[in-house]
Amino acid sequence: MKVKAAAKINLMLDVTGTLPNGYHSLFMIMQSVDCCDSVRVDLIKGDKIKILCADKRVPVNEKNIAYKAAKAFFEYNNIENNCGIEIEIDKKIPMAAGLAGGSADAAAVIFALNRLFDTKLPLFTLCEIGESVGADVPFSLHGSTALCMGTGGVIAPLPKLENCFVVLCKPDMDISTPNAYRQIDEAPRIRHCDRNTMLYAMKTGDYELMCRKAANVFEQVIEVPARPHIKTTMKKFGADLALMSGSGPTVFGVFREGQDACKCAERLKREFDGVFLAKPCENSIEITEE
Repeated sequence: MKVKAAAKINLMLDVTGTLPNGYHSLFMIMQSVDCCDSVRVDLIKGDKIKILCADKRVPVNEKNIAYKAAKAFFEYNNIENNCGIEIEIDKKIPMAAGLAGGSADAAAVIFALNRLFDTKLPLFTLCEIGESVGADVPFSLHGSTALCMGTGGVIAPLPKLENCFVVLCKPDMDISTPNAYRQIDEAPRIRHCDRNTMLYAMKTGDYELMCRKAANVFEQVIEVPARPHIKTTMKKFGADLALMSGSGPTVFGVFREGQDACKCAERLKREFDGVFLAKPCENSIEITEE
């Protein structure tokens, strides 16, 4: 089976506290965008979880979150180790970028295994399995537009973000997510987001208010030297909103006009390799080959 797995952007990201298990409690308004990895999952002889990827930066062992997702799926369903699978990942979503590329791959694997093994698990259960391997995996299974809370497993659908275009720009640097959360913990003071007003804007479809209230607390602690320049460029070309996604470093711009978004992307491509033009999408996972 082969599926496309979509990236995400954070229209809002706040860290609201620490849970008894030591994990951070999050408030995230997420949006799927059609910058996608392609993930093929096949049953093979033996008892191995085999990872293939042409991109040499992608681990092809148990460190890969797609491997962890497959293992979690097998353990949840008590599937014996005599079932082998091969996972081939074609990377298009930038890595270590704040776009949930790894989580999208993990979600794709869980989705595909549910079909291949005919386990018929509901989405809620798939999200539970996904949450055990990463905070963004449940949303990567759910997709569209949603509020995600806790460690990512509490998901509430929101009205779709429609009639707009998204430019993604990843500077030539990577951000370690664990290090980003460590910096949040060590920060003497964090200005939290206006969560209630943002939710109101999303619920009522108030695009202008959403653009004003969108925020990401990681911008207060993660240093991305190119971020101010990217944001300024996006605004110059008509972006209504320019914000860092996740723990960074990718900056995204939201545009009403496709022509403005195209011009902005072309301008940024003169300086940065990781520039993509995308649109919000409803389905985060799409079957391309049974």
